[in-house]
Amino acid sequence: MEELVRPWRLGARGRWWFDVLLAGTLFLIIPFYAIQALLDGDAAGDMSSTNHFVDLALVVVQLVPLLWRRRHPLLVYTVVAGACGLQVLLLDYPLVSQLSYPIAVYSVARYASPRWGLAALGVGLFGSFLGAYDWLSAVDTNANVEVHDEPVAIDPSSYISVTLSLATFPVAAWALGALARTRAAYVDSLIQRNEQLRREAEQRAELGATQERARIAREMHDVVAHGLSVIVVQADGARYAAEQDPTVAPQALETVAQTAREALAEMRQLLGLLRDGDTLTRPQPRLSDIATLVEETRAGGMELAATLPEPGLAVPEGVALTAFRVVQEALSNVRKHAGPDAAASVTVTADADSLAIEVTDDGRGAAADESRDAGGHGLAGLGLIGMGERITAHDGTLETGPAPGGGFRVYAKMPL
Repeated sequence: MEELVRPWRLGARGRWWFDVLLAGTLFLIIPFYAIQALLDGDAAGDMSSTNHFVDLALVVVQLVPLLWRRRHPLLVYTVVAGACGLQVLLLDYPLVSQLSYPIAVYSVARYASPRWGLAALGVGLFGSFLGAYDWLSAVDTNANVEVHDEPVAIDPSSYISVTLSLATFPVAAWALGALARTRAAYVDSLIQRNEQLRREAEQRAELGATQERARIAREMHDVVAHGLSVIVVQADGARYAAEQDPTVAPQALETVAQTAREALAEMRQLLGLLRDGDTLTRPQPRLSDIATLVEETRAGGMELAATLPEPGLAVPEGVALTAFRVVQEALSNVRKHAGPDAAASVTVTADADSLAIEVTDDGRGAAADESRDAGGHGLAGLGLIGMGERITAHDGTLETGPAPGGGFRVYAKMPL
C-alpha cells in the first residue's frame, strides 16, 4: 500500500528556529533604545535618561515573551498587552516594539481557543481607541502649548482616521491567526480521515485474504476428498479384480492414475494462488464438466443415474463452479458413507431464474446421516459447511438430510 503523503509543515525544531529568528530580528530594536537612553542621559540630564530607560524597559517586556508565544499564547499575550497598556499610561508616543502586539494577537487566535482569540481582538480594538486618543492629545498639546493655556480639542476626523489605522493591525492579525487555526484543523481532519481510510483498506485486504484462504481450503477439501475416494475405490477394485480377472486391473489402475493426475493438477492450481505472481491457467470446472464427473464416478463402479442440462447452457462461472463442487462433494460422500452397493442419482435442472442440484442415494439412510456427520459432513467439518458457504455466497438455499424411503438427499438451489 502506498505511503500516505502528508502536507508540508514545520517540525518542532523548525518552529523553534522561526520564533528565534522572528524575536531576534525584533530584538535589534533593544540596542537602539539602550544606546539612545545612555547618550540622551549624558547629554540632557536625569529626566531624559529616565524616560529613555522606561522606553527600554517597555521594549524588552514587549519583545522577549514572543519566544514562548506558541507554547503559552495566553500568558505571552497578557504580558505584551499589559506592557502596551503601561505604555499608554507612561508615554505619549508610540514605540517600534508595539509590533509585538499584533504578533501576540495572532498567536492567541492561532494556538488558543476561538473565544480567547475574540477576547484578544476586543482588547486590541479598545487599545486602538486609547492609543489614538493618547497620541493625538500629545500632538495637539505640543503644537499649541505656546498659543493657548489649554490644549485644543482633538479633530474627530483625525481621531477616526488614526483609530482605524491602529485597529487594522489587531484585526488583520486576528483574521490571519483564525484562518491558520481553521486550516490546521482542516488539514488534521484530512490526515485523520486518510489514516482511517488506510486502516480500513488494510482491514478489507486482510478480510479478503482470509476469505480467499477459506475458499482455497474448501477447494482443496473437495479436490482431495473426491480424488482420494475415487483412488481408494479403484485401488480396492483393482486388487480384487487381479485375483478374479486380471484383465480388469489395468483399466482400474488407469482410472486411479488419471484421477490422481487431475487431483494433482487442481492442487497445484490452488497452491499457485498462494504464491505471489504464480497462478496456473487451468480453467475452473464448468457446468458441462459435471458430465465428466459422472462418467468418472460410474467408471469407479457406482451405479449412477444422471439428468443433466444441455452442454451449451450458459450460467455464471461462480454458479457453475459451485454446482460442480456440490455434486463432487455429494458423490464423494456417497462413496464413503452410503455403503458398497448403494446407487445414486444426480439431477441438475435450470430455468430462466434458477439452477437446482439434487443428489440422492439409497444407502443406509439415518445411519448414513450419522456417519456423514461424524465423518466431517456436519457442523464440525468442512462438508456441509463448505456446501452451505458456497450456496450462501450466491444467495441460494441448501437442504441436506435423510431422503424419504431411505438413503440421503442433498438439494441446492441458486438464482441465476
